[in-house]
Amino acid sequence: MENKVKKTRIWELDAFRGICIIGVIIVHAVYDMTVIFGADFKVPEFYYFIKDYGSLLFILLSGVCVTLGSKSIKRGLVVLGAGVVISLVMAVLTYIDPHSFGNIYFGILHLLGVSMLLYPVFKGLPTWAVALLGLICVGAGFWFDTLNTEGLTPLVALGIEYHGFFAVDHFPVFPYFGYFLIGAVLGRTVYKKKESLLPRFPYENPVCRFFTGCGRHSLWIYLLHQPVVYAVLWVFFKVL
Repeated sequence: MENKVKKTRIWELDAFRGICIIGVIIVHAVYDMTVIFGADFKVPEFYYFIKDYGSLLFILLSGVCVTLGSKSIKRGLVVLGAGVVISLVMAVLTYIDPHSFGNIYFGILHLLGVSMLLYPVFKGLPTWAVALLGLICVGAGFWFDTLNTEGLTPLVALGIEYHGFFAVDHFPVFPYFGYFLIGAVLGRTVYKKKESLLPRFPYENPVCRFFTGCGRHSLWIYLLHQPVVYAVLWVFFKVL
C-alpha cells in the first residue's frame, strides 16, 4: 500500500492566527460586558491595541496563507457563507434589541471570503504588481473615507459610507483587500519555500500547541465564541 505523506503545516502561522482569535474573544467579551451588560470598569490599555490592530494582523495572515494552499475558492465560499449567516443572526438580534446589538453588512468574514475568491484573479501577476495593487487598494480606502452617499447602498461594502452609517463589524474591500494582498506578497516572499521560518523552535510545548490549535480552528471559534461568551456573562450578571 502506497504511503501518504502528511503535509506539514507552518506552525507559527497557526500560532499567530490563534493569538489573533483569542484577541477577538477578549474584544467581544469587553464589548458585551460594557455595552450589553453595562459593567463599569477601567479597560486595560492592551485592549485598545488589540481592538485597533488585531484584525489587521489577522487579514495579513490570511493573505499569507492564501499563497500556501490550493483551495482558495472553496475556502472563500465557506468563509463568505459564514459571514452571511452571522449577518442574518445579527439582523434578528438587532430587530429584537436594537440598543444592545447592531447590524453587520460587510464584516471581516465577508472581507476574507471575498478576498479569497478574488485572489485567483491576481494570482498570475508578478509579486511586484500584487504589491502595487495592494497599496493602491489601501490608498483608495483612505480616499473613500472622504466620500459619502445617501442612504444604505452596496457601496458601503467598497468603503464608501453615508453620513451616520454604523455597523458593529465593518471591513470594506477598500482598504482591507489591499492589506490582504500585502499579506499575499509576504507569503510569496517570506514564505516562498512554504516552510516554517522557526523549525527549531520548541513548538510542541503546551503554550504553542494551544495557540496553534486555536489557529487551525479559528473559523469555528469565531462562529461559536460569541454565544458562549454571552451566555457566560448573562449567567454572571443576571443570575449570580
